Amino acid sequence: MNKSSLTLAVALGVLAQQAAAGGFIEDSKANLALRNFYINQDNREGAAAPSKQEEWGQGFLLNYSSGFTEGTVGVGVDALGLLGVRLDSGRGTHFNPTSANYGGIVFPTDEDGRAVDEFSSLGLTGKLRLSKTEARLGTLLPKLPVVTYNDGRLLPQTFEGGQVTSSEIAGLTLVGGQLEHAKGRNSSDSRGLSIAGANNARTGQFVNKFYFAGGDYKVSDNLLAQYYYGNLEDFYQQHFLGLTHNWALPVGALKSDLRYFASDSDGQNASAAGRAAGFVSSGNWAKNDPHKGEVDNRTWSAFFSYTLGGHVASLGYQQVSGDSAFPYLNQGDGATAYLITDRQIGKFLSAGERTWVAEYGYDFAKLGVPGLKAVGTYLKGSNIETQGSDQGEWERDFRLDYVLQDGPLKGLGLSWRNAAFRSDLGGTTRDQDENRLIVSYTLTLL
Repeated sequence: MNKSSLTLAVALGVLAQQAAAGGFIEDSKANLALRNFYINQDNREGAAAPSKQEEWGQGFLLNYSSGFTEGTVGVGVDALGLLGVRLDSGRGTHFNPTSANYGGIVFPTDEDGRAVDEFSSLGLTGKLRLSKTEARLGTLLPKLPVVTYNDGRLLPQTFEGGQVTSSEIAGLTLVGGQLEHAKGRNSSDSRGLSIAGANNARTGQFVNKFYFAGGDYKVSDNLLAQYYYGNLEDFYQQHFLGLTHNWALPVGALKSDLRYFASDSDGQNASAAGRAAGFVSSGNWAKNDPHKGEVDNRTWSAFFSYTLGGHVASLGYQQVSGDSAFPYLNQGDGATAYLITDRQIGKFLSAGERTWVAEYGYDFAKLGVPGLKAVGTYLKGSNIETQGSDQGEWERDFRLDYVLQDGPLKGLGLSWRNAAFRSDLGGTTRDQDENRLIVSYTLTLL
């Protein structure tokens, strides 16, 4: 039994002795989230497989969160049960490249190359609370600048590890911890951690230590300052600085979001021998560059949103510098980067890339249709460094959401997400059109 499992077992043992204590049962909450998810990806120019992927499934997400036992140190437990059921996915539209050995875009792959009928997992998290400090060990869904779980498919990606969050000082929230494994959004199996360039499931390199720490400081009611550090052992070290400001204007309001990442190599990735063994990053280097594959990245962005009534107009810019692409936890089966350019299809994080983002959203509640919202986004990336000439790419997204406001199905959500992506890169990067249809509903159990 590893240390994490032993610690969790001890926590659950203590919990079993104190389950009758006030607070544990009384403050428990549980809900069942239902998600019906359909996706269609139509790949255009280029010859790299596949030309089309299409899958449809029903997801069940059972969330249970206990309260804490009484006493100086409160003990509790959370549980996350996930089940995905296939409704439609044929051999021709599932597509699992044997070179990568991953599942399709929604479901894992069976032995015959088809999508499985269903897949499931159960995640348990033991938790301790002392004053305004909470420790969690087990299944985690982190939402931090240096690591953010992905929830863009039928079921969410989850991580395994430990995290401590403390709010003992007014206005300051401190976070620290370690992650060891990730469970992909189309998988019921845990795997190690990696980055783009090294995450081929058959021949890549994976590790089990990602350390993170940092904090949010509320400078004032309108200004939030952030610093975070992330270290994926043998791949990279990363520093993040962020500022978020809300400014109430005489007419409307302006929100500013500034982000800066500095990432460098660590361990095996910092040595020629380690990179030769597969501890490499994606990026752009000269053919005989001795540092080929080494993490070297600086990424900054600014995103401004102006709100007036039901209108929200946004404009942003992001610049990637250095020889490597922006590094982030990416096991190869769907991941999220904390960037203003991480959108429905593309992420716009290649070495040297410069990206403009324009977005407009409208809340139809102002026209007497509460629950209906629409957002349109356009991204234009240029100056992508390749061994030839600089290349570009663009993406156009449209999203329409509606949530029923009353009646027996109050809270039922409907979402249509359409995107078009075009790129000059060629090779395995193909032009793509994509549609997603999502129906969601949450039942409160406790």
